[in-house]
Amino acid sequence: MLAIVCPGQGAQKPGFLSPWLELPGVDAELAALSEPAGLDLAQHGTVSDADTIRDTAVAQPLLVAAGILTAARLREAADDAGALPAADLIAGHSVGEVTAAALAGVLSDADAMRLVAVRSRAMAGAAAAEPTGMAAVVGGVREEVLEAISRHGLHPANINSAGQVVAAGAVDAIAALGEDAPARARVIPLQVAGAFHTPYMAGAREELAAFAPTLSPSDPSAPLISNAGGEVVTDGSRYLDLIVTQVASPVDWEACMGALRDSGVTAMLEVAPAGTLVGLAKRDLKGMALATLNTPDDLETARALVREHAGTAAAQED
Repeated sequence: MLAIVCPGQGAQKPGFLSPWLELPGVDAELAALSEPAGLDLAQHGTVSDADTIRDTAVAQPLLVAAGILTAARLREAADDAGALPAADLIAGHSVGEVTAAALAGVLSDADAMRLVAVRSRAMAGAAAAEPTGMAAVVGGVREEVLEAISRHGLHPANINSAGQVVAAGAVDAIAALGEDAPARARVIPLQVAGAFHTPYMAGAREELAAFAPTLSPSDPSAPLISNAGGEVVTDGSRYLDLIVTQVASPVDWEACMGALRDSGVTAMLEVAPAGTLVGLAKRDLKGMALATLNTPDDLETARALVREHAGTAAAQED
């Protein structure tokens, strides 16, 4: 069984789309995705600097477009072996859920870009309302980590793995947590200007909820794993509702990985800009075959992984 996973904000790197734009047709596809996003994504994916693409209103549409483009290149057979089998499960981390919605056909590519444009601007606006931030707490005992986060008036915004929880809230509280780290844990401030996936994003959630009725979701081509506790979702409307509520609710990627494991997934492929989610899987999903799709040079290996692992769920049922 194969899962395709889509990274969240922070995975972007300056120039990461440059090698993809050397492939025929990618420039036109990226231009088409740029229009509903209201951004020049080719510019941001090739020459914009790290500070520019760190901006939430830029980073999120760029990430969704990258996932759509690279997954499309994956489906283009490089030989006479025929069409690739479809993924058995799809999941995304935070804004990666919008990418997952597009890859699963819940939303058209254009509607996914419209949605992420509204989401990113709303979250950037909420983040600008007051000084907030995020910090990764790595190591320690989970109960002690959560207690320390709560004691400092912070929120567990991302539960990324057995050994990493991201705290979010007021900037001064983040600093205080750093000075009062839980035993055997490190507090690493993250370069994000906002307490995402916390009550600080309530205004952004309301904006997204007002926009969502303009979309017409379809049921997914493969089950989706939601950041909301690792729920396995087969209803497109339900998945869209969860995308809306997750703006102000914790991302439980540890639960998502547990759902992948419990579903019998044997391989994971992360679309560009890849590495973060595969890195977490190396620690929490030992024995699973893993691959990243960062440049066109990765396509042959990625296709081989798909052919070996995808579609085995249906075969087992037969």
